[in-house]
Parts: sequence; structure tokens; C-alpha cells
Amino acid sequence: MNKTFDKEAFKEKLEAQMTFPALYMFKFIVPAGQEHEVAALLPNNAIETKSSSKGKYVSVTIQAMMGSSGMVLDVYERASKIEGVISL
Repeated sequence: MNKTFDKEAFKEKLEAQMTFPALYMFKFIVPAGQEHEVAALLPNNAIETKSSSKGKYVSVTIQAMMGSSGMVLDVYERASKIEGVISL
């Protein structure tokens, strides 16, 4: 199933639920060995990684101070270019 992402609706939800600037938690799942690509999206921020039980995937959590909903969307757009990434 190919689901399209509604950027405007997501931006509206972010703005309704958060007051920017705010600490935002990004969560991604990537194939093992690609966690550095996700970490590069938000350098100099705290990052937590956890390998899946079989070691094929790594969950990556990064908390970063975001100045606006647009900045959050920008990170997700850049992340979407990483092969195999799942944004949560």
C-alpha cells in the first residue's frame, strides 16, 4: 500500500500540539550499519540506538531542539532519502 504523506496536515498537528522552539523526539528504524546516516541528520544531539533481536535493524532516537514545525518537516524530508529508513 502506497500511502502519501500530508505535510500540511502534519505541520498543523505539530503547531497545535507544540509551542516552538521545543525539544522534539525523532524516532527512526534503519537497517543495521546505517545508523550513522540518521545521526548525521542532527549532529551534536543526544542519540540512542537499540538493535533488533536478530540484529538486522537498529532503532534510532534523537532528541533535538527545533525552532519551528518547518524544521521538523525538513528533518523528516532529509531522512526519507535514506534507503530503508522508517520514520515513526
